[in-house]
Amino acid sequence: MFSNQRTILSNYAYEQIKRLKALHHYFDDRRTYPRDHRFKSAIYDMEDVRIFSLLENQRIHFDEEIYQTGDKIHFVKILDNYYLGAKYLIIEVDDNHIWHDETIRTITIYGSLVFLFLFLFSFVLAKLFLKPMRDSIMLLDRFIKDTTHELNTPLSAILANIEMMDKNIMADKNRKKLDRITVAAKTVSTLYEDLTYLTLEHERDNEDEVLDLRKIILERIDYFEALSLSKQITIEHDLHKEHFLMDRKKCILVIDNLLSNAIKYNTRGGSIYIALDKGRLMIEDSGIGIKEEKIPYIFDRYLRFNNSEGGFGVGLSIVKKIIDEYAVQIEVDSKMKRGTRMILRW
Repeated sequence: MFSNQRTILSNYAYEQIKRLKALHHYFDDRRTYPRDHRFKSAIYDMEDVRIFSLLENQRIHFDEEIYQTGDKIHFVKILDNYYLGAKYLIIEVDDNHIWHDETIRTITIYGSLVFLFLFLFSFVLAKLFLKPMRDSIMLLDRFIKDTTHELNTPLSAILANIEMMDKNIMADKNRKKLDRITVAAKTVSTLYEDLTYLTLEHERDNEDEVLDLRKIILERIDYFEALSLSKQITIEHDLHKEHFLMDRKKCILVIDNLLSNAIKYNTRGGSIYIALDKGRLMIEDSGIGIKEEKIPYIFDRYLRFNNSEGGFGVGLSIVKKIIDEYAVQIEVDSKMKRGTRMILRW
């Protein structure tokens, strides 16, 4: 703006100097200071003292050639010949801010175009750079799905054959071996159910039905009997009749994860207490407990309580996702080395 105004104001100053020169030479006959409707002007002597001024803004910066003061623009011209004793000629014009509006408009238009170009360019680059990662994730996801699917047949065969074996005719040594196989198989089965839910189950619609929670919990306690006995954990329960509208597979997944965690993170020779009454299910263990600062994050995926136990850290994440789907609240109360209590309310 100053650059553009400098040219205009220099021309104004040149015209005003010619008028001052004429007034200087004919001062005896003329005493009227020259005026112009396009600008206002003033003259100052070499000691910065005002000789005559028509300026509306009297704040003068003699060390600057052009500057803005308030809503005015001043141009300072140093005279070679001291006409009327003046060393400085000051030219003043209004700052109408048209240049400001045009600048903002120009910045907005060109800035938007540049931003759009950079956004599209960045989007294309991001897709190119992320393609190898996306392909790897898709490959890994497909591998997990295929592997999970392939695990179903051998795992089902192992569990089915274990159930068909008659322990009464086995030697004690073989019975203990079979118990260890049972524990291992059911542990893998729990992991399989979690992986199945993460990779496959979300693709199917819910098949909600009125479930007898007491019956399901008793079935799951029986299912985990071998696992609890392997750690000499006693399971006590106080279960009342309670029904809930829910998908059966998802209900079993929730109970299995809570029960398996109560066993997995319990101490050898510990205990588990399960209570079911109107609108409430409580599972309490005497295990290692959870640090207080970690409780708000236990439902984050891949978080594990400690590195000594197996698993992928997805169980409680799955539990939270399912119970949120059915508007069930969960409360967690845990003390280190004293145990953990989890309560579901609906």
